Amino acid sequence: MFALCDCNNFYASAERLFRPELNGKPIVVLSNNDGCVIARSEEAKACGIKMGDPEFLVRDLIKKFGIEVFSSNYVLYGDMSERVMHNLARWFPKLDVYSIDEAFGWLGGIKGLQHYIPEVRKSVVRNTGIPVSIGVAPTKTLAKLANKLSKKTNGVMVLDNDEKITAAVKEFPVHDLWGVGRQHYKKFEALGIRTAAELRNMPEMWFKQNMTIMGQRMWNELWGRPAIPLEVMREVKKGITVSRSFRNYIEDPGVLAEALTLYASRLAEKLRNEKLRCLYLQVFLYTNKNREDHPQHFPSHTHKLLIASNSTTDLVSIAVRVSARLFRPGVKYRKAGVIATGLVPESELQLNAFYDHDHGKKDVVSAVLDKLNLAYGRGTLRMATEGYEKKWRLKHEYLSQGYTTRWSDIIKVK
Repeated sequence: MFALCDCNNFYASAERLFRPELNGKPIVVLSNNDGCVIARSEEAKACGIKMGDPEFLVRDLIKKFGIEVFSSNYVLYGDMSERVMHNLARWFPKLDVYSIDEAFGWLGGIKGLQHYIPEVRKSVVRNTGIPVSIGVAPTKTLAKLANKLSKKTNGVMVLDNDEKITAAVKEFPVHDLWGVGRQHYKKFEALGIRTAAELRNMPEMWFKQNMTIMGQRMWNELWGRPAIPLEVMREVKKGITVSRSFRNYIEDPGVLAEALTLYASRLAEKLRNEKLRCLYLQVFLYTNKNREDHPQHFPSHTHKLLIASNSTTDLVSIAVRVSARLFRPGVKYRKAGVIATGLVPESELQLNAFYDHDHGKKDVVSAVLDKLNLAYGRGTLRMATEGYEKKWRLKHEYLSQGYTTRWSDIIKVK
């Protein structure tokens, strides 16, 4: 049996956790640069706020209903996600963290699931304060379906026999099934398939011909036969990207170097966290393609390193040099980023006999950098080319505090 554990309105719930006066009030969370709505509480949904709505188009609704607005606080969300996942790991023999707010758990030979799963849910809510819904079924596809249904009941749905599964798929909308995209839904719509029950009653050969191997897996999963395994070990990543849009246009190469210093530093930190090094570093710049009155320029360059590295000094040095070559005077840049590819594990580092390397010293510097920034907050120690004012940084007018990650923001109880 598989369980899918999903945090309810996760970003909004994380913000509400430290502001209990907001319980029952509408909340929205905005994307980078406070652009679009990326999370909503149930109350905000009832006010007519849709996912992806640009902030400037819903200002009247926000004002009318007194909706509380937050900028994305990914440091807070990441920390709360880690707490939730650690709590879940205590209850499942195997756990597959699927996304920041979802995880599949394998229940092995655990008995009495009708009593066990509510205890799991209570434990997460009690220990983290984040409300979760849990769906249980013989396959991951049905567990995902059960999870959606659980949100309409008490937060728990266990489909542990054929009778319950048949009842659950009977009226379940086919477009809400895990793995059904827009193109597949168009096919189903043309054939008059509206529910999961109608879909699974199609012949297996039809799935093979119209949805390839993934369709065949879905057909088996809908009939309660596991075809999608639990991924306890993740594949090694093919690439890691750090990119941001700027608050203001950048027209100065020095300011552009500041931004890319920050992005390359963050990229190096991510590589070290994953215990990876990169052989290629790509730097790219974007202008605003929606502004026809601005000169358009979308340059990109990939630099090959002689020895794979995750050193902040190495990656920043390359990013700054490349950005200076890509920069074109008179152009207004809106976005920039760095991409690390050719990733290799730290333990498999291949040295170069014809290159005078000092990766040992750089590793020590990077370790000290990480230790100080972890203890005193990110950015405490940084490269000089990152600058200080950073007027180009993301717009975060409604950013909440780092309640769990910054000493100065810890809530004080009197």
